[in-house]
Amino acid sequence: MAEDRLIRARDAGVFAVLRAPAAAAALDAIDALVRGGITGIEVTYSTPDAAAVIAEAIRRHGDVAYVGAGTVTTAAQAREAADAGAAFLVSPGTVPALAARMRATGAVAMTGALTPTEVMTATAAGVDVVKIFPASAVGPSFLRALRGPFPDVPLMPTGGVTPENLAEWFAAGAVAVGAGGDLVPASALAAGDTDEVTRRARLFREALDRVRP
Repeated sequence: MAEDRLIRARDAGVFAVLRAPAAAAALDAIDALVRGGITGIEVTYSTPDAAAVIAEAIRRHGDVAYVGAGTVTTAAQAREAADAGAAFLVSPGTVPALAARMRATGAVAMTGALTPTEVMTATAAGVDVVKIFPASAVGPSFLRALRGPFPDVPLMPTGGVTPENLAEWFAAGAVAVGAGGDLVPASALAAGDTDEVTRRARLFREALDRVRP
C-alpha cells in the first residue's frame, strides 16, 4: 500500500466495526462514536441499508470521520458502497477475484487473513491492508510473529482488541486496529444506549492517545 493511502488509516487508529440492527441505530451509534473521539467507522453489510448509512454518515461527519464498508462479500456490495462514498472496503476473507473488484473501485481495499499463507494471498491480490481476523483467537504475540516474514505489510488486527490491550497490539506492529463488540456492544445498539457507546469510544480514544500522543 502506498504510504499516502495509509495516512488516513493510521490517523484513525481504531476502526469501529458496526453491526447494527437497523439503519437508525447505526447512525445514532456513529454519532456517539464520533462524540467519543473514534473516527474510523466501518459500517458492515450485516447492517440494514448499509450503503444509505454510509452516505448519511459521510454527510454528517465526513469532515472528521473516515467511513467505509465492512463484511463486503460480493462485487455488487463493493460497487454500491463505493458509489455511496465509502473510503475503504473491508472483506472478512481474501478471495482474489473479489479483491480485484474492490481495488477497481478506487477505495482502499482491506481483506481478511489469519495464516501466513492467507497473508501471502492477500498481498498477492494487491490489497492495501491485511485484516488479521479473528485476532481474538491468536493475540498480539501472533501478530508480532507475522511481522518476521511480513515486516512491511500493513496489518490490522480485528476482534479481541480492548482499551486494556490496545497498546500491546500496536507494539506488536499493528497499523490500526478494529473493534466490534468491545467498542459497540450489541446490547447497547439494541437498547439505543448511545451514552454507553460514547463512554466506550472515549476509553478507546484515551488508550490510543497514550500509544500515539
